Amino acid sequence: MLLSLHIRDFVLVDQLSLDFHAGFTVLTGETGAGKSILLDALGLALGAKGEAGMIRQGADKTEISAEFQPTPQSRDWLQTQSIDEEETLILRRTLDHSGRSKAFVNGSVVTLTQLRALSERLVDIHGQHAHQSLLKPEAQRALLDEHAQQGMLVKQVAQHYQTWQRLAQQLQHAQENASQLRREREQLEWQIAQISQLDLAEQEWETIQLEQQRLAHAAQLLEAATQATAVLTENDEAVIDQLQALIQRLQQASRYDNRLQASIELLEAARIHAQEASYALTDYSQQTELDPQRLVALEQRMQAIYDCSRKLRLAPETLLAQQAVWQTQLAALHASSDLDALTQAVAAAEATYRQHAQQLSQARATAAATLAQAVTTAMQTLNLNGGQCAIHLAPRKEPAAHGLEDIEFLFAGHAGVAPRPLSKVASGGELARISLALSVITSEATPVATLIFDEVDSGIGGAVAEVVGQRLAQLGEVRQVLCVTHLAQVAAQGQHHFMVKKTTTDGQTRSQIQVLTRTERVEEIARMLGGVNITPTTRQHAQEMLQID
Repeated sequence: MLLSLHIRDFVLVDQLSLDFHAGFTVLTGETGAGKSILLDALGLALGAKGEAGMIRQGADKTEISAEFQPTPQSRDWLQTQSIDEEETLILRRTLDHSGRSKAFVNGSVVTLTQLRALSERLVDIHGQHAHQSLLKPEAQRALLDEHAQQGMLVKQVAQHYQTWQRLAQQLQHAQENASQLRREREQLEWQIAQISQLDLAEQEWETIQLEQQRLAHAAQLLEAATQATAVLTENDEAVIDQLQALIQRLQQASRYDNRLQASIELLEAARIHAQEASYALTDYSQQTELDPQRLVALEQRMQAIYDCSRKLRLAPETLLAQQAVWQTQLAALHASSDLDALTQAVAAAEATYRQHAQQLSQARATAAATLAQAVTTAMQTLNLNGGQCAIHLAPRKEPAAHGLEDIEFLFAGHAGVAPRPLSKVASGGELARISLALSVITSEATPVATLIFDEVDSGIGGAVAEVVGQRLAQLGEVRQVLCVTHLAQVAAQGQHHFMVKKTTTDGQTRSQIQVLTRTERVEEIARMLGGVNITPTTRQHAQEMLQID
């Protein structure tokens, strides 16, 4: 249930906070006062498209917050999205002049897609142009599916259809391009075989490069190591011997000045490092050997790898990685060109689709009977005496994403006439009344707690309007119902009454919304009945409609 709505800098509203209650709430006001602003603001908070023109002139951005009492469906959604659940559910939306929009749920940033998904679990909105869209087959189908409460099955049917069609396209592609796919397989198999013949090890190219460089320069390496060892330890003026002599001389002199001790320690460290270096060079010389045969073998191996890489136009170090890529592509190509496997997959996907589609067809058939009967009954109370509604499920020649049948609403305006398509039999007024009946009836089936009707009573009046108001009031006993209306007969049925009025101060136009008291309701209902000049008789009539003594 909607608990409150906070609006800042939206169209003609600078600041507005409204609290809402359970039951039937009506919103009225003179034409042009801005009755739709409230619903437009709420729509923005629910994820509707935002435009820079919605921002009040002179403001930097608009901000809308809507607070709801959580429903079981909304709690489940919060858990799946890992959003913290609180005592109330707060939806907030901001919009700036650049068109940049931000959305939040309980303080967590969400996408507009997420916001709309949550909104579908909270509010059901019936717009003032619903009767026009009712002429479209897809709108009629959506109404029937909503009444049948088969939203999940509808999505599953569409998903299974898409899977079936995707596999069917793959099969067709494989059949039409069998020779091309065979050439692609052969090319990949040849490329993979060229690399497989080398039997490469991981990092082999890098390893043999280093070893080849050592063997190719082994003589130079041995000569350098031997000469370095001789200079350090073997020559007449070996470095280590000279360092030892220097250390001894300085140690004798340090008896007269201990500041030499630091230099002595540095020289001692140098002598030790030189000695360690001589040991390491000796070991290196002993372990390094000239191996012409190994060098030839390495160079032959390198040449084989280089020849393969040149043939395949690849860098030698990338051969193994590219082989893995080609093997993956080959496996995918085998799968995509396996006609038997693809044929079986297509058949299985089609069977899954038809199983779910037939379940949907059965649910639609059941819902069509109950909805047609309910609308027929409602038509009798909407001055369509003897009228009849029928819902025809026409089997399709070819299955579709929406199922195995097309939905068509048929109507007869009075008794003794066979039902025909709505677009061919209904006048504007009849269409409005039929649309309203459908809106109310399908709303009774929806699981959401808040229902909004935006001038869905346009095109009706008199006793019919009173019946509509009574029906909405009845619906308000089990749901929260908000209705924007221009009919006094409907407004008088409301438990709560908001009025929108437009004011101009210092050249600035503002829309304001106020909660009406019982006395103020009399004046508003009288205005709706009598226009500009309100007479005592009009007020008396308004009091009677409101059942106020």
